[in-house]
Amino acid sequence: MSTPPSAGTGTSTRPYLIRALHDWCTDNGFTPYIAVFVDGSVQVPVEYVKNNEIVLNVGFEATSALKLGNDYIEFKARFGGVSREIVVPVDHVIAIYARENGQGMAFPVPSEAPAGMQPAPLDAAATAPRAPHLAVTDGGPRGDEAGSAEPPEPPSGGRPSLKRIK
Repeated sequence: MSTPPSAGTGTSTRPYLIRALHDWCTDNGFTPYIAVFVDGSVQVPVEYVKNNEIVLNVGFEATSALKLGNDYIEFKARFGGVSREIVVPVDHVIAIYARENGQGMAFPVPSEAPAGMQPAPLDAAATAPRAPHLAVTDGGPRGDEAGSAEPPEPPSGGRPSLKRIK
């Protein structure tokens, strides 16, 4: 249950933006991925978590019973052939983007994340291992397994980095 918004502040825009970008990806034939900050409130396969982050394919083909709610994103997906129940608090989604072209949006890391558990700053994504990709790739369909926890690698050269635009 969410608490009522304070006078004048309204509810968070994050769940609405996530749904809008998920719809945009789906409408355009792209695969929506979310990058998630992982702590004790996130239910994901921990063996796929790197640096307190996991990247999840949230396309309809990779999930079942997908619910993009205001408080939680919930679905079932297969990891290594095993069906898993995934529950992600919306405020732990740190990016949503299209796998095929990297277009999407990044969000701040949850403010309640303990010091030392903060993922690498967005500007350092190029040097952080397995940081989420939000750069353009040439990728087409790769036949990734449902619930893939890793975004595709760029076609050539080093890893792309996320550039924060203010």
